[in-house]
Amino acid sequence: MTIQWFPGHMHLTRKAIAERVKDIDVVIEMLDARLPGSSANPLLSELTGHKPTLKVVNKQDMADPARTTLWLAHYNAQPATRAIALDASVSAPARAIINACFELAPNRGGMVKPMRVLICGIPNVGKSTLINTLAGKRATKTGDEAGVTRNEQRIALADDFYLFDTPGMLWPRIVVPESGFNLAASGAVGRNAYDDQEVALELLAKLKADYPTLLEARYKLGLAPQAISDLPEEDLMAAIARKRGALAAGGTVNWQKVAELVIADFRAVHIGRVTLETPEQFGHWLAAGLKADAARSERKQARAEQPPKRRKR
Repeated sequence: MTIQWFPGHMHLTRKAIAERVKDIDVVIEMLDARLPGSSANPLLSELTGHKPTLKVVNKQDMADPARTTLWLAHYNAQPATRAIALDASVSAPARAIINACFELAPNRGGMVKPMRVLICGIPNVGKSTLINTLAGKRATKTGDEAGVTRNEQRIALADDFYLFDTPGMLWPRIVVPESGFNLAASGAVGRNAYDDQEVALELLAKLKADYPTLLEARYKLGLAPQAISDLPEEDLMAAIARKRGALAAGGTVNWQKVAELVIADFRAVHIGRVTLETPEQFGHWLAAGLKADAARSERKQARAEQPPKRRKR
């Protein structure tokens, strides 16, 4: 299954970012701490060029702390980049964002040269919640679904600090298959873009490999961690269905119901604090995805260069 989602309003967002970034001092990209690599928009770096960037690894309270530390080190090692982790609803850490922006652009500040910051991120990453926390009021509309913010907004966080908000934006084509599944599991893409059962199976594949103890604690399967890790995903999902009563007539597994249950448990942190990827894992996925995409482009180009076939008469 290929997961793609790029509705019309995201084309408008792309144009708005390209125009706005000309006057911007710092770009804030919000990432989901449960999938930092997959939630980083490759199109954004193309649009913003070499602007100083602050990576805000949001929803840290939902993610594996050890893996969050790995991701912060990964991003902080990049040039003109800083990374901090926070939960967007907590006011004290959120205020650190303003200080981080002035560190990235030390020549800005004051009424003559106010700080101008563009904040971007994929849908449902918590951007609006963070802005409301920073502003100390309900500055933007929030919601637990993709695509709530639709128009650019300017919010004055101080007399010399302006924050420009944009709608959540994905990129036209997701070349890393694992990222597509992770984004779907997190709720970053709309329901019509993916199949719940396939996403749940991919999610369980990651969880049984890295967090079997959490799966046992949540679903009481009566299995040792290694036994859970060795269980095929379909069998694991069937075991969860039987434990949680996600059954159809005759006691057969209701695959749709149990898939929705697993995804909902992940999003609500009922399974526990998990992160679906490490920097090393994502690096391998990205390299493989780019290689496959290059081969695809070559095949497409070769077909385009072939002479048209004459129809037989």
